[in-house]
Amino acid sequence: MNSFIVMQGDTYQIEKDLGMIWSPKQDKGGNEPHSWKRITEVNEGDQFFHYVKGNIVAVSIASEGCKEACKPSNLESSNERIEGYLVNLEYHDLEVPVNVRDKFKEIFPLLPIKYAPFQKDANGNPGYLYPCNEELAIKLLELISELNIYQVNDEQLELTIDEVRRTERNTLIPVITETESEAKTKMRWGEQKFRKDLIPLWKGKCALCAINLSEVLKASHSKPWKDSTNIERVDPYNGLLLCSNHDALYNEGLIAFDGQGRLHISSVIRNEDYVMYGLAPRAKLQIYFENKVYFKWHKKYIFRT
Repeated sequence: MNSFIVMQGDTYQIEKDLGMIWSPKQDKGGNEPHSWKRITEVNEGDQFFHYVKGNIVAVSIASEGCKEACKPSNLESSNERIEGYLVNLEYHDLEVPVNVRDKFKEIFPLLPIKYAPFQKDANGNPGYLYPCNEELAIKLLELISELNIYQVNDEQLELTIDEVRRTERNTLIPVITETESEAKTKMRWGEQKFRKDLIPLWKGKCALCAINLSEVLKASHSKPWKDSTNIERVDPYNGLLLCSNHDALYNEGLIAFDGQGRLHISSVIRNEDYVMYGLAPRAKLQIYFENKVYFKWHKKYIFRT
């Protein structure tokens, strides 16, 4: 299962009534914008979050994969036949929409650097369909659950029977439960495989300080999960084995490595604190050729100079 965020605006109600989403194949210049072409990646069972005027207003599940189809007549503004792609969906409206701006502090850290659905000011990006990584999907499902799935305890039960009945009829519950579980399982499996394959590359020791206590060793991604493809997420060369201390520094962009394996230390860390953090300015790792592209990406996009 993959997840997507679809930016619908004024087309939302029409597409919901038709139980689908639709995107043209090309723009007027004959180009294929990435946010249009992405619909061809959709498979049966994939999940969608529907964004309309600042809010996530519904979730849906694809009842089949993408197929070619001309623009539906309900969406037509002329008699011209426009070729495109269509996906049939089962929509589930949210009783309480999730306002992206209100929740942006939680959403922003999970946005990918490339092809993010939202801008840094919390407004939606122009375009139609954006990828939604598992971390972001889980967060959106949590926010939806908080607002739309009523929770009761034993003390409240006798006083809230109407709320209990409403919750029992809520079609969102099985959708959220199943999709959240699948996303978490996919991440857990990927992280376990990544760590298993990464450990022997670094001989079971922290690449910087040689600590070999497995309980404090972390499998650190150079290109984070949210920015990686499915293949990159489990590629053992996309990262290195680090102790908890150096893992935190690496993830926060306070240290980095170049294509030669040389350590770079952020100016955020004072020179006099290098020893405290276990950092040697002239340190150089013996890296693999396959590490280079990932280390360079991390240094360009994550490292804080």
